[in-house]
Amino acid sequence: MTRWIGPVLVAIGAAVLGWYGGLALSTYGLMEAAIRRISTEGGVNVMRHGTLPTAENQPIVRPSPDLAYSSCPYDLSKGPLLIKVTPAPGRYSSLSIFDARTDVVFVRNDQQAGGKAYQIILARADQAVPKGTEVVRVDYDRGIALIRLLLRTPAEIGTLDPVRRQSSCQTL
Repeated sequence: MTRWIGPVLVAIGAAVLGWYGGLALSTYGLMEAAIRRISTEGGVNVMRHGTLPTAENQPIVRPSPDLAYSSCPYDLSKGPLLIKVTPAPGRYSSLSIFDARTDVVFVRNDQQAGGKAYQIILARADQAVPKGTEVVRVDYDRGIALIRLLLRTPAEIGTLDPVRRQSSCQTL
């Protein structure tokens, strides 16, 4: 009986390591798939202002029909990224930044910004950024910056789209 204890413990250890490794690596795979899907229309480090989601058009996983999405798949390997956000007056909006592990590394909504336009620089720890700017440091080169704009009705997208399109992202 005691000769089975070693192999059983090794099998349990391998199963635990395999489960944890698969779980840890799957987050990177999911984010990479999302980046590829979103970047097909414009590339990386460019803000894409999507149409309202429908059953046939869902670039964001499980989108809300009352939200207009703008997304910027980013890659910091060529330098920091400047993200500019212009909130629509009287409408809830938020900027969320997700890293390569799908972790949320930054969130700001229109109320926290006082309803005013703002900008942040997204950078790795070793990247130089201009002094006096708000900087969000991340551990990975790739991820997605996502802006959500709440609509009262789908018809509002026509009047709010010009304001939404003032938000942008670009490599410094």
